[in-house]
Amino acid sequence: MSKSSVPISDGRRERRPSGAAVATPVHSRLTVLSGPSGVGKSTVVAELRRVCPDIWISVSVTTRRPRPGEADGREYHFVDDGEFDRLVAGGALLEWAQFAGHRYGTPRAPLNEKLEAGVACLLEIDVAGARQVRRAAPDAWLVFLAPPSWDELVRRLTGRGTEPPEVLARRLAAAQDELAAAAEFDITLVNTSVQDVCRQLIALMWQ
Repeated sequence: MSKSSVPISDGRRERRPSGAAVATPVHSRLTVLSGPSGVGKSTVVAELRRVCPDIWISVSVTTRRPRPGEADGREYHFVDDGEFDRLVAGGALLEWAQFAGHRYGTPRAPLNEKLEAGVACLLEIDVAGARQVRRAAPDAWLVFLAPPSWDELVRRLTGRGTEPPEVLARRLAAAQDELAAAAEFDITLVNTSVQDVCRQLIALMWQ
């Protein structure tokens, strides 16, 4: 299946049931959550899984090693460079990009299967990947997650303590470039509260 054949909803709005504590999207528009490294995308996605499990969240493929507490198939599908090369060569990825010395990509087949079944889908990817999705699926809704401030983003990145200084320096430089890309997105959400961002995302996926 070509990139251009990724199914997208027709943009019709669905009515939210009255009195629902957490509404469940009932259409198949693709929503993309992106933003700079360290802004809290993974934390938002984990909360979204908890409060609205009917939203299908794509699990990316990556060549980096798992961090403590990460499990294969949950946070990422962890593969080696050779397997990633085979996925790219076979057209199995909707998008892929290299970041901080590792590659990340979105498996195409499971995403298409969910969209064709009418399931609301969310991708959590970097800015380069979001740009590829925009070209492949113009009707996708692109959401930029921004930090409350640059100082807060630096604090979050340096507070991880999981990466050597040279990798951290690359992430900070990339984060500056990624913050400048916010204008390319359909909407920007500021991550001052994970719960608030989740509520806003769920509301957007109902539009």
